Amino acid sequence: MADSATNDEIIAFRLRAHHLDERLSRNSLTEAAGACGIQNSPPGSALTSLHARVEDMSATAFASAVEEEKSLLQSWCMRGAPYFFPAADLPVFTTGVEPTSEKAMRHFVLGVEQSVDSLGISLSQILDRVEQEIAGVLRGRRMTITELGEELAEVLATSLTTKQRSTWESQGPYAKGQSLGAGVIHFCIRLLTLRQILCFAPREGNTAPFVLLDEWVDPRSMPSTAPTESERDRARSELLRRYLHCYGPSTRADFAAWIGIRSTEATPWWDLIAGEITEIDRGRRTWMLAEDVDQLHRAQLPHGVRLLPPHDPYTQMRDRETIASKEFHREIWKTVGDPGALLVDGRVAGTWRARKRNRRLSMTIAPFGTVPKSVKSALTAEAEAIGALREADAVDIEFASD
Repeated sequence: MADSATNDEIIAFRLRAHHLDERLSRNSLTEAAGACGIQNSPPGSALTSLHARVEDMSATAFASAVEEEKSLLQSWCMRGAPYFFPAADLPVFTTGVEPTSEKAMRHFVLGVEQSVDSLGISLSQILDRVEQEIAGVLRGRRMTITELGEELAEVLATSLTTKQRSTWESQGPYAKGQSLGAGVIHFCIRLLTLRQILCFAPREGNTAPFVLLDEWVDPRSMPSTAPTESERDRARSELLRRYLHCYGPSTRADFAAWIGIRSTEATPWWDLIAGEITEIDRGRRTWMLAEDVDQLHRAQLPHGVRLLPPHDPYTQMRDRETIASKEFHREIWKTVGDPGALLVDGRVAGTWRARKRNRRLSMTIAPFGTVPKSVKSALTAEAEAIGALREADAVDIEFASD
């Protein structure tokens, strides 16, 4: 008979797995980022997510980990979104995410299908050609995706037939003035990050340049050949373990959606750890790591507040009804422009938005209900801490219910 769990147990267990029950020590950035990666969209949100998990978080400490120690890497990852994760976990968040077939790749980078079909070449073929040429373009340079797309499109055009080249160089459907070929390259770059070819360098103003991975990290830590199937399996199984530890009890379909593939394509991951998972009855069949079941039943909801940014890992779970009543879903998860989320004593209790003008940060906090003075004071302190992270000289805080 399957085990069962209350909603409060699941929330408490997940908060602990995400390090949102109590903050880690200030030297634990990689532990916080390694739980399941930290999404960084909009740019800068990863720093706010880490602040919610690590004591005395500062922009200086974060920049040092990224630029000097290089213990944190930023790359496109799950669902083709930009993520920070520990450099030591590179295989988990690259090889472990990489789609396993042409069909799965097309779904991972939705929008490329029609363009690829119009060229009469498979996405796999184009991707392999881009991989062969990218070092010749990017070596020794930092380039934006626009620059990289344009130069690589010119290089690849020479290997196409006359008909293919005409289509390749025509106006594409993705951006004004961008050729179809350059647009396809953009999709390929999302997949090449998963092949450990390139990653993001630190932002330069409003741009996020790319560098070759073997020029950014110690090349001695890079694999000399493509991963073997056993190495791919190790990376996939570890990624799924981390997912189930942070989001379990869960389902194959929810895991697939988290990665960015169809549920029918999750078998290469799911079957690898079939002997390590156990069923949990939640009115539907869900699974979690068997070794986590005791922690699930012992977990307690924490006290305190957190301000989570848009796309924080905790709010990226697919079973949204677990952490928020359906009546609030449209306020928390927007089609475009998600707000941040308030956590009060382990519950999602409202949303927040911030805008910085010059050195002044304006923040609007919108609780779902009445906020006691003590909670309002704690939220104000969190807001001021986020203002410091964003190097604001002043923070204006408005409670929407006031």
